[in-house]
Amino acid sequence: MRSIEQPGPVHPERVQCAPANIRAVEVALQPGVTLLDGLADAVRSYGVSSAVFSLQGGSFEPLAYYMPALSDTPEHVAYFSERFEATGEARIDSGSITFGLRQGQPSLHCHAIWGDPDGRRKSGHLIPAESRVATPVRLQAWMLDGAGFEVTPDSETNFNLMQVAAGDTRSEGFNAFVVRLRPNQDLCLALESFCAERGIRRASIRGGVGSLIGTVFEDGRVVEPFVTEVFIRSGEIATNPDGAPQASVDVGLVAHSGEIAEGRLKRGENPVLITFELVIEPQE
Repeated sequence: MRSIEQPGPVHPERVQCAPANIRAVEVALQPGVTLLDGLADAVRSYGVSSAVFSLQGGSFEPLAYYMPALSDTPEHVAYFSERFEATGEARIDSGSITFGLRQGQPSLHCHAIWGDPDGRRKSGHLIPAESRVATPVRLQAWMLDGAGFEVTPDSETNFNLMQVAAGDTRSEGFNAFVVRLRPNQDLCLALESFCAERGIRRASIRGGVGSLIGTVFEDGRVVEPFVTEVFIRSGEIATNPDGAPQASVDVGLVAHSGEIAEGRLKRGENPVLITFELVIEPQE
């Protein structure tokens, strides 16, 4: 399996996790609000500070974003491009969002695919404070209580990343897990191991934003460029014929070459590049 040597020491804990209480709701953003302010108000209205979202439909104008890029220095294995802005109104196809705190203030991590007015499909890392709703945006949301996400320094990758922030969830009351995967482990196999260790036979993946070292799809397609920005369109854990957990994960992504791809990941062939944050909701 592909791997990339990170600039910092390998952390012994490869999967961060904490139990949480999850609540499924729908959120609507009205024209004129920025993505950051709109979601901050929505999350705050439920009395929490973290959530994950599935983004489908609606549009933004302006829509500001970064692309994945190669790093110019050995301080990082990959980096961000310069700022781009969609030409005119950008209509959202799909995307995922992780919402948490950064030094006590609202922060979010969003990867998405959208269409420009001329019909071209684009994808990247949205700049939430500079992307403004043009037509109403509706999102599936899962509010998190008791644990969530917080942007803190990560010595292994030398980035400030959304990391798991544990709270005071009562052990007998939680119904989900907040999860962050560290680099160089296959996304599907890591989630399968996580579930097997906890006796979880069936679960839904909520949210899901991160990066992979290139991508290999179940149907044989391969994205060769190794710097990608990825989001989970849908994902689930079910039991295989042997009774073990097996992950099915459909993603959208863009590589640093500009290539956009979508499909189901091939298990065992898709290691994490920098990070991957998501929520696991057991269904039994």
